[in-house]
Amino acid sequence: MVQPHSRRRCIITTWTVYLSGEIHSDWRSEIEAAAKAHNLPVTFTAPITVHADSDDAGAVILGEPESNFWRDNMGAKVNAIRTRKLIADADIVVVRFGEKYRQWNAAFDAGYAAALGKSLIVQHPTEFTHALKEVDGAALATCETPAQVAKILAYVIDGTLDR
Repeated sequence: MVQPHSRRRCIITTWTVYLSGEIHSDWRSEIEAAAKAHNLPVTFTAPITVHADSDDAGAVILGEPESNFWRDNMGAKVNAIRTRKLIADADIVVVRFGEKYRQWNAAFDAGYAAALGKSLIVQHPTEFTHALKEVDGAALATCETPAQVAKILAYVIDGTLDR
């Protein structure tokens, strides 16, 4: 018989967690380090996090277009090849909205993940709650810190509830 407070390993051997959103801080490494500390069976995936490479991908690979609109359009489509595949393959999608920049692409990723029925965790500062109410409404959990995201991952994957 399983004791009420004992660890319960999940049947999934390795979970895939896609880390979407803000690319200007080290929030991903904080979550990855916490998962490693808990010895969680997790593979993390993410978009291209080098901002210049993400912006320039279409133009560098396909050639410089005549306007910024088409430059951004090409880059977005080339990046979407990776994003769509990694979100589709993820067991959990974490979307972070940072304080400094508006991450419209993160909102799109959250909507895409929700449309695919993915388990969605959203992380953002409290002051974004009203602006992101629809995104939060689609999420199974809404957090304020990467540490909270890491605790959710430890709980759902390994049954570890840090009190």
